[in-house]
Amino acid sequence: MPTGQTLLYFIYVLAAASVVLAAEALYVTYAKRRSRAGTINRRLKRLADEAPAEQTLQGLLRERGLTSSGDFLFSAVGLNRLYTQSGITGNPLSFVAIFILVGLALALLFAFLLNFSTTVSLIIFFLIAFILPLLVLRRARNKRIQRFAKQLPNALDMIVRSLRAGHPTSVAIGLVAREMPDPLGTEFGIVSDEITFGLSLENAVRKLSQRVGFEGLHLLSVSLSIQAKTGGNLTEILSNLSSVLRERQKLRMKIRALSAEGRMSGWIISLFPLFMFGILMGIAPSYYGEVWDSPLIMPVFTIFGLWALLGDFIMYRMVNFDF
Repeated sequence: MPTGQTLLYFIYVLAAASVVLAAEALYVTYAKRRSRAGTINRRLKRLADEAPAEQTLQGLLRERGLTSSGDFLFSAVGLNRLYTQSGITGNPLSFVAIFILVGLALALLFAFLLNFSTTVSLIIFFLIAFILPLLVLRRARNKRIQRFAKQLPNALDMIVRSLRAGHPTSVAIGLVAREMPDPLGTEFGIVSDEITFGLSLENAVRKLSQRVGFEGLHLLSVSLSIQAKTGGNLTEILSNLSSVLRERQKLRMKIRALSAEGRMSGWIISLFPLFMFGILMGIAPSYYGEVWDSPLIMPVFTIFGLWALLGDFIMYRMVNFDF
């Protein structure tokens, strides 16, 4: 196939992808505006559709990869937990199928239209079909946990004020579910519904901790379990926990501010060689001469690539740590 015709096909593919992404961006923007103008969280929106509370609860759990009892749906618990904690809604199998089909399409495109080798096409398929979904889920989970961490102290304060006003715990949790936006509003709404349908408060909060993956919820679950067994002032426990979570959030933000220079240095050091390599290949393709034909080129690239990844991992561990 002539090079000019291949380039023309590639431009057509990029143009089609640009149109699809632009349409999706417009749709997401419109959907977000409608969501802000309407109900405050996803659970209330489903209840506003006049669906029964039990059916709404089962639908919320099912679209997160959970059974009607709140347990993980698939035997691959680690992957199921990652999908649930990411907050992505929809059928997990459909989510995986989309990436597999996209990976297969791109692999065929690179193999037949751009004349890439079979090995390179298989690597592209593996990265897009299996590695990229994990990265997307991990990023979505981390962002969701960060939003949850910002909302949880305010939710605990709301529960404390409701308890001090004389409301039972279930009513206080229901108040949070009505007043707080996602992700916390829907998650506490699920807790409220589970308590309504007979689940104990300790078990409902434990399932909440499993669905979200935030360590602050584990502290909340332990606190409620101890209070239920030994007694104590629940309002004081929740108030102290809210203060602790706020201080931890302040410390985390301070650490991120102090380590910002290290993170930026890591990005620059990692991307600069690739950037310069791309410039040289663009403006002077013959700069490296016949070095590409050397049998040592792939081992050298592999060794130095792994060495660079090791350096990136060390720098990542230096600026990201638990406390």
